[in-house]
Amino acid sequence: MGFSPSSNRVHELAPEEMEIYRQLEPERLPQHVAIIMDGNGRWAGQRRLQRFFGHQQGAESVQYVVETASRIDLPWLTLYAFSLENNLRRPKMEVNFLMRLLKTYLVGNVRRMNDNNVRIAYIGRTAELPSEVQETMQWAVEQTAKNTGTTLTLALNYGARSEIVDAAQAAMRRILADPALRGARMEDLIPHLTEDALSKELYTAHMPDPDLVIRTSGEMRISNFLLWQIAYAEIFVTERFWPDFRGQHLLEAIADYQRRERRYGGLSQGKSPENSTRDEAFVPS
Repeated sequence: MGFSPSSNRVHELAPEEMEIYRQLEPERLPQHVAIIMDGNGRWAGQRRLQRFFGHQQGAESVQYVVETASRIDLPWLTLYAFSLENNLRRPKMEVNFLMRLLKTYLVGNVRRMNDNNVRIAYIGRTAELPSEVQETMQWAVEQTAKNTGTTLTLALNYGARSEIVDAAQAAMRRILADPALRGARMEDLIPHLTEDALSKELYTAHMPDPDLVIRTSGEMRISNFLLWQIAYAEIFVTERFWPDFRGQHLLEAIADYQRRERRYGGLSQGKSPENSTRDEAFVPS
């Protein structure tokens, strides 16, 4: 089911959100915003609380941001919720808590998702998550499947390098299974592994690439998130920790995005190659 804007719900924005939204050009909203949610532990540490409290408050922030996204008819919102590295390197007690928190979030917020016309989806190696968590995830998908507004995608047990490996392997299996190529030599098969063939096997094949990536907590890195898909995304970094991030901060990031010129490797509007300096010709865009 594709994106279908809900009846205009901009009037439901909070006053501080509406003040920012009035400065935006609705026709130039990004189609896809991806967020690296960072800073839960540091937020808790600054308050001399256990990390668990930071994660709980971070889950609250998710719903605030999702509701604002739905009110402005943002088609796609992807949140980096739990990485492969989190699963492998965090203490087992913390990982178990995060799994319980995920279940609690889904059960407690499906009604709000339906009220906001939000559909939920997931990317990552989710088959490796605990079976009871997978069951709750599938239940939430089924409960929100008929919604036609914002698609909220949670990246769970996700790593971009692993995604690319999984996609390459799937693409090669598809190539090897092609009857027209049966018996072909390996050197004749390799040219069929194209950028397009690999893109079709990514977890995000059904989604547009992100236009805007937001990272909270001030860290200047991508952390193995959507490496293939964000090749030309705009990046917005805020010092604010994720538990303090709200809908108005999403709108501030979008306002910053709209002030930028996206060139995709080309020249600025109105600038000809003859007017470009030698340095500009070699600066990636």
